Amino acid sequence: MILPLLVVTGVLFDAPLIATLVRSLSSGKEALSFDNYIRFLSSSVYLTVVIRTIKLSIYVSIACAVLGFPLAYWITLQSRRTSMIAFGCVIASFWVSILVRTYSWIVILGNGGIINRWLQNAGLIDRPIRMLYGEFGVTLGMINILLPFLVLPLYASMKQVDPRLEQVSLTLGASRSQYFWRVFLPIMLPSLTASTILVFILSVGFYITPAILGGGRVPVVATMLDSLINTFPNWGLASAISIVLLAFTLVAFGFYQRFNARSGV
Repeated sequence: MILPLLVVTGVLFDAPLIATLVRSLSSGKEALSFDNYIRFLSSSVYLTVVIRTIKLSIYVSIACAVLGFPLAYWITLQSRRTSMIAFGCVIASFWVSILVRTYSWIVILGNGGIINRWLQNAGLIDRPIRMLYGEFGVTLGMINILLPFLVLPLYASMKQVDPRLEQVSLTLGASRSQYFWRVFLPIMLPSLTASTILVFILSVGFYITPAILGGGRVPVVATMLDSLINTFPNWGLASAISIVLLAFTLVAFGFYQRFNARSGV
């Protein structure tokens, strides 16, 4: 009964990965060569792009954790009706195309955008502040897209915390702040860590937002792969970079699974 599913999985998922691995190990007439990996690791240009991608992903993950944890906690404290409305607002973000949400930041952050027009009309600035086509705009756009991916699992995990724990803590003389810092937050740390790693994994391979809001001035791994495939057709090097990125993502996914198992979600 499971054989058809295994065939579909093998054809749609495993075969392309194996083909990518084989292409990354082939160079010229040699059937097995590590030239593509050596070229990638020895080039400062490619390594700079990888370091920038990891740095942006860390920024986005930390920002999502800082913003998402209080938001998820606030939703759990509301009445059932208010909680459902707030939760629906978070879910509604998935109904809007990522492309549309990304282009909306151009309207907000552009030189003639909402923020710059407001600052100029208020007399706070003389000329527009450049907020697009740099790491700031890319980071802000990625936070907007990926924040729900942290809020939703955190909210689900918080709802599983036994509310009687707070009652017991208050009965034993603890204040609400002591309950939060010494009971609730330690319980939520594995879930928070797992959700943050999930956002990091999604950030590493993000393409649309860096491509649009970066304007070609903030190259990341995904946009670099696009250039290697479509602009400079070097499939071998692109395959090698993809395999390295896949290995790095699998390691991060391993940590995510570890903390996700601890969180019990």
